[in-house]
Amino acid sequence: MQIILLLSEIFPPTSGGSGRWFYELYRRINDKQIFVYTHSQSTNRVVAFPHVITRKPMQSAEWGIASLTGLRFYIFQCWRVLQFCRRNKVTQIHASRVLHEGLTAALVSFLLHLKLVVFVHGEDVETTAYSRELNALAKFIFKRADVIICNSENSRNILLRLGYGLPENIQVHHPGADMTRYLPASPDHDFRELHGWNRRFVLLTVGRLQARKGQDYMIQALPELIKYHPKLLYVIIGHGEEEAKLKSLVEECRVSDYVRFMPNASDDDLLACYQQCDLFILPNRTIDNDIEGFGMVLVEAQACGKMVIAGDSGGTKEAMLPGQTGQIIDCASVSSLIEQLSPYLDFSERAQYERRAINYVNQQFDWQAHTKRLNRVFDELA
Repeated sequence: MQIILLLSEIFPPTSGGSGRWFYELYRRINDKQIFVYTHSQSTNRVVAFPHVITRKPMQSAEWGIASLTGLRFYIFQCWRVLQFCRRNKVTQIHASRVLHEGLTAALVSFLLHLKLVVFVHGEDVETTAYSRELNALAKFIFKRADVIICNSENSRNILLRLGYGLPENIQVHHPGADMTRYLPASPDHDFRELHGWNRRFVLLTVGRLQARKGQDYMIQALPELIKYHPKLLYVIIGHGEEEAKLKSLVEECRVSDYVRFMPNASDDDLLACYQQCDLFILPNRTIDNDIEGFGMVLVEAQACGKMVIAGDSGGTKEAMLPGQTGQIIDCASVSSLIEQLSPYLDFSERAQYERRAINYVNQQFDWQAHTKRLNRVFDELA
């Protein structure tokens, strides 16, 4: 039997699209022994997962090895992961990102002669290219990789442009959505009343609170948008380093009556928010080569029968059918966001987009089909 170790700092209950991708993928693999090695959690929430999860400290302020901090981190990480692999007779090691997980995985796979799989999200490789040290480490990692899995064609194109990895080793596998869970639902007036949504037009963003996700520009756009759409309510779900800044921005823009933060939404509440919102937006933009690799939340929202709007950056257009299930707009400035979002706040064709969205994601993004395809990739490494 193949024994796979996934190294991923981000894994539920820690929020993040990449962590959700790995959770959904690996929990459906039942013909292999799976171990997940992830960062220690700071919450008591328990994750229902059929395989063994080991939680150890996995965060570092430095992802390179030139500094003493980074060097100590990798020595410690490699030693622990090496012992784990030996003890559990691991045959494949999978890295959730090129750095930092990829370097640990590459070194351990070299020492133990293990097969190496590296996942790529787009933004992770864009940022490495602008550091001579990180660029050299990335090239070492991708040279060692037996298979490189990109979340979008956009991410694959970035790899090829940067000269990372052999083209024949690079594959594209989009994240998906659980079509048995993410389903359309009838209006739930009790839920909307509970959260103060009744008689409001609810615009929803789900994602980590970080600059490239664009929640800041969306908040700054509200004073102008509510002049013409006074019932607008912007709901933000997620955790992240920008939380304090975003809340301060709400006060600064005087839009506290038009913004709701739901940082601790349960999985059930998240699903209900997708189902009960009026329009979903991911107002992402590129910041210092940090991009949105794909946008799994766009798939989940469409599965719940919602039209989606996303920024023209990274691979978001691959998560929808632009002009049919959603729209790509320019979110690189507050003024462009206002101008291009406004027509969709009273869009007469929204119901048609929503019907097409459900059919589209069911045909293209079902997790069962994704898992089968990726599991065959893992089988071929045996």
